[in-house]
Amino acid sequence: MSFAWYLPAWLILAALLLDLALGDPDWAGHPVRLIGALAAWGEGTLWRGSPRADLARGALLVGLVGGASALAALGLLRLAAALGPWWAGATAVVLAWTTVAARELDRAAQRIEAVLEAGRLEEARRLLPALVGRDTQELDLPAMVRATIESLAESTCDGVVAPLFWLFVGGPLAAMVYRAVNTLDSMVGHRDEHYLYFGRAAARLDDLLNFVPARLTAGALVGVAGLLLGRAQPAWQTMRRDAASHPSPNAGYPEAAMAGALGLELGGSVAYEGSVEARPRLGRPERVAAPVEIRAARFLVWYTIALATLFLAAARALVFH
Repeated sequence: MSFAWYLPAWLILAALLLDLALGDPDWAGHPVRLIGALAAWGEGTLWRGSPRADLARGALLVGLVGGASALAALGLLRLAAALGPWWAGATAVVLAWTTVAARELDRAAQRIEAVLEAGRLEEARRLLPALVGRDTQELDLPAMVRATIESLAESTCDGVVAPLFWLFVGGPLAAMVYRAVNTLDSMVGHRDEHYLYFGRAAARLDDLLNFVPARLTAGALVGVAGLLLGRAQPAWQTMRRDAASHPSPNAGYPEAAMAGALGLELGGSVAYEGSVEARPRLGRPERVAAPVEIRAARFLVWYTIALATLFLAAARALVFH
């Protein structure tokens, strides 16, 4: 069976371990960088400012970027296969590695945690955009803690569990297409006037591709909260009660589970490019949103990734048994 479509569990684990050991590979030819460059070129070429045209052209951009990502991955894997099975396996692992970003996610949260603990709020505001998409200049310390934890919970799905899910389902090609769609969504899948129609296809497809991974992430978080903190019930109840009120059909699930696990209240008003968006509250404020809670959230995330990976490996083993 081709490594393009099917990657054995031990090779997926090798890709995850590479990420944990080395972080996201930082090179000019990194697939996500190339996807971003292609998406930026496509936006500049295709955007028209007309609702009808932009709906169609935005969908075309998704097809072009997703298709190009899949074809490039397939070409590399076929070239490697011509050199031998060892080369094919190694190339598949490297491609899989580039779709996962667990260590970089933790590093970003850890840097913010460290400067907040030191009381360097202005430095934290400068660091936050690496992790969160909202305006940061007006955030006080508790708001920065909440923003970090919300983004950490959501990105555990987008940056780790979802790529792993698609690696188990359809190998490096599926994971690369997911990464292409997710990158497009982060670039053009906004609700402002400029992107409302042009980014709609990317946003809706990203919602679809994250539907199962988001709920898997939240379920694993609930399990970890129970095993490590004895808080499975509040995590589960918060997710059941509050997740669906989030404007995203997916992000509310890991965010609400994290809020319940930590006993924090997340959500509330968020500013994006000067516009304030009122969001519902997630969870109940049992604890103060202090920097130490970022450390607790990071701790939960590592075990959530481990539990989700074990679940995916076991589920596929049962399917192919």
